[in-house]
Amino acid sequence: MNKILVFIPTYEEVKNVEVMCQKIMALPQPLDLLFMDDRSPDGTGQELDRLASLHPRMTVIHRSGKLGIGTAHQEGIAYAYKSGYDILVTLDCDFTHDPNKIPNLLEAREGFQVVLGSRYLEQNSLPGWSIFRKLLTAFGHFLTLNLLGMKYDATGAFRLYDLRTIPAGIFAKVRSKSYSFFFESLFVLNSNKIRIREIPIILPSRAAGHSKLSFFEAYRSTMFLFGLTAERMINPSRFWVDRETDLQNRD
Repeated sequence: MNKILVFIPTYEEVKNVEVMCQKIMALPQPLDLLFMDDRSPDGTGQELDRLASLHPRMTVIHRSGKLGIGTAHQEGIAYAYKSGYDILVTLDCDFTHDPNKIPNLLEAREGFQVVLGSRYLEQNSLPGWSIFRKLLTAFGHFLTLNLLGMKYDATGAFRLYDLRTIPAGIFAKVRSKSYSFFFESLFVLNSNKIRIREIPIILPSRAAGHSKLSFFEAYRSTMFLFGLTAERMINPSRFWVDRETDLQNRD
């Protein structure tokens, strides 16, 4: 039986963590749950500690402050490798990603190394979104498609990684510390011919709280994307890893 970890980074999600925890623990597959909180001022970290005392398969990591969503995912991925997990599932805590769809990711992984939840496979997949957010998302997809040559939904966090077949060195190639982590990591995976599959998802508005993606973060991610595109043209080998050597080192 595969050893599965579900990873969720949090910042100001005190209204969501208990229900999210309950829904994941109720799934039919045996799995472990890791929350990583960036010292949320709303008491999210304390609530997570309370929940962890009730659920033996739940772990909480507290970071020193708001260090960036990209670094949180890097630390979550490193934790999964170090702890010997076979499968890692990542998602947001605001219920834009439905935890009940985690079994769909697990079922779709046969023959693939990464499975993505995609907003672009079905119509009307963004209910409740404002026109501005829809346009911003469409623009990001246009850029990753045309600049990086990736047809995938490259900016979402609802993912499954098969760590048994993905060299850990691939993630060491990822430099972004913020939201651009998502398209950069997928670009590096794709550049190393990792087999990627998408499944359709519906992405509703947040259940509580507010979006963490500010206009400044969107602008910074766009600038990072242009820089990544230039680097891809000048030095494509920077993104490649020796897969056989890396997997042997892991063993």
